[in-house]
Amino acid sequence: MMSEARRRKAIRRKGVIAFMLLGAELLLFILSWLLSATRMEGVRSLLSSEGIRWFFGSFTEMVASPLLVWLLLGLIAYGCLNRSGLLSITKSQFTISYRQRVALRVALVFMFIYVVMIALLTLMPHAILLSATGSLFPSAFSRSLIPILAFGICLVSISYGLVSGHLSGLGDVLSALSCGIAGGASIIILYLLFIQFYESLRFVFGFV
Repeated sequence: MMSEARRRKAIRRKGVIAFMLLGAELLLFILSWLLSATRMEGVRSLLSSEGIRWFFGSFTEMVASPLLVWLLLGLIAYGCLNRSGLLSITKSQFTISYRQRVALRVALVFMFIYVVMIALLTLMPHAILLSATGSLFPSAFSRSLIPILAFGICLVSISYGLVSGHLSGLGDVLSALSCGIAGGASIIILYLLFIQFYESLRFVFGFV
């Protein structure tokens, strides 16, 4: 577990990053207005009527990207892995109990079944997840690689957690699936600030 001092340090670090992103966004507003006022070619002002309409009207489209979905799925998978107790096995310096060994075997069986299922959907001739030309990249498989990995991690973690006793019911399973998002809420906020600044840069210099 992360110590209290390290946790506070991480929170302060994220706060500094958030403040820097907000400051950079504000600076970009002013800088875009100044450069536009000098009639610099290819520069649009965020304070113009066009810029304000874009800023408010395009916010949802900007943040609703595959990157946000991948981030959420990654947090869900990590939280589930951590809450199930499976992650702590690799850090344990002691011999695991009999129940944990049984749970680990069950989890490995689920992982094997899941890997075989994905292999059948991708490696067989004319497999469903291959592209029209029969390749893996690009294909439906490559586009869904992050969800496939996240779902696999959740499946293995939940099976281990239920058998080992770390998860005692559907309520605990739901808590495990959501705790990663709760713990990573600050990362989601940083993502929103970053993507807004990035897209604002693209708008100002004519890449949008």
